[in-house]
Amino acid sequence: MTAQPFVPAAELVRRNGVRFPHESDAYRHARDALLAEEIELRRHIERVAEQRRALPPGPEVSGDYRFMGEHGPMDLAGLFGDKQTLVTYSYMFGPQRERPCPMCTSLLSSWDGEAQDIEQRVALAVIARSPIERLLAFKHERGWRHLKLYSDVNGDFSRDYRAIGDNGGDEPAFNVFHRQNGVIRLFWAGEMGGATSDPGQDPRGAPDLMPLWTVLDCVPEGRGADWYPRLDYTN
Repeated sequence: MTAQPFVPAAELVRRNGVRFPHESDAYRHARDALLAEEIELRRHIERVAEQRRALPPGPEVSGDYRFMGEHGPMDLAGLFGDKQTLVTYSYMFGPQRERPCPMCTSLLSSWDGEAQDIEQRVALAVIARSPIERLLAFKHERGWRHLKLYSDVNGDFSRDYRAIGDNGGDEPAFNVFHRQNGVIRLFWAGEMGGATSDPGQDPRGAPDLMPLWTVLDCVPEGRGADWYPRLDYTN
């Protein structure tokens, strides 16, 4: 089936016709220009996603990775359950940390609410290097209900899939694996970080995995240059 050509963004803006009470001509002119950019951004996001889906087969997974979950030991194949695709997030909560990373925690708190929806399509596993008892204690403290947490028993998975930095500390890592005919391959991994960051911006990937930043990007205060989530706002 031949793809239908896109209507130019400027024409879609013209068709939009949205107006708000008491808005000035200057506001509408600037908002329409922004709307055209937003349409192009949406299209670019889809082009990138399509290019990602068209990647050739990734490297085969050969390590004997072992995890401890809430219900006992598990290998990497077991994390897939009955799905063909597995999404893993390496949580910055290694045994050397007194408390987990607040930024990772903010991300995972939002994912906890989406986990049941995500798992209609793919498997989702949160992996950290702390013992499972420690992970489950924080899961209870945070009130997470749906995320599946696993301890990387010997750290091999974390070392191989970019969740340990050069200094031995935790790094966040987002990896997607696909299983076909019994063979597990890495499909795609987030590779954006400090080396790929832009001046004046906090290192982050694209697409941004955190709904928090998506919301704050829509407000006049923006993300801020010196604000980050906290584990506790009671003090």
